[in-house]
Amino acid sequence: MSKPSRRYAALVTDVDKRQVYSLAEAIAKAKAHATTKFDETLDVAINLGIDPRQSDQTVRGTVVLPHGTGRTVNVAVIADGADADAARAAGANTVGGDDLVAQIDGGWADYDILCATPAMMRVVGRLGRKLGPRMPNAKAGTVGPDIGQIVRELKAGKIQYRADNRGGVVRCGFGKQSFSDEALLENFNTLMGAILRAKPAAAKGQYLKKVVVSSTMGPSFKVDLADCQAQASSS
Repeated sequence: MSKPSRRYAALVTDVDKRQVYSLAEAIAKAKAHATTKFDETLDVAINLGIDPRQSDQTVRGTVVLPHGTGRTVNVAVIADGADADAARAAGANTVGGDDLVAQIDGGWADYDILCATPAMMRVVGRLGRKLGPRMPNAKAGTVGPDIGQIVRELKAGKIQYRADNRGGVVRCGFGKQSFSDEALLENFNTLMGAILRAKPAAAKGQYLKKVVVSSTMGPSFKVDLADCQAQASSS
């Protein structure tokens, strides 16, 4: 394990890792400890009481954050004909059909999110091993008949969330340090509400086990679970 930088060591001198904060306090703390020269992302790590090895306990979906993510998303779309035109009109950065599939198969990867129409999945399928988790998927909201709407939502701040296969942890960015506290709270509550609603029927016991908020280069702050759930449920 690498030794923490002097900047980080100085940051954590006033951080008590045992302390539990209200959601508003945790966000304010994370913002205050974002001291780099760039606009850091506010991140959340959510430990869920699921067994991600079981197919009936997966937690995955998409949600549109009301204030966006604060970053420009580079969207590539595999489509043809009128669908390709709709994707371009909606603001897709790269659009193509068989030619784009061949380009990606050759190693091109200059995009953040790859989308496709259902009709094109017949050719996209051969990229499955190469793309892995970046493969267009209907559950992830990156495959659908209205490709224009998909692109517009992604550009407006639609994000994907997914519990990892190791510990059932969802990790997401929910805004930038430059956002107001109110905007970050609304984004967070929208994301958390979606994750709470996505609780698998097969999951037993406590669903929400731990929530921590941090900035890209800063320490993490533990969030009070009751406050977290109450705010998400009322938003």
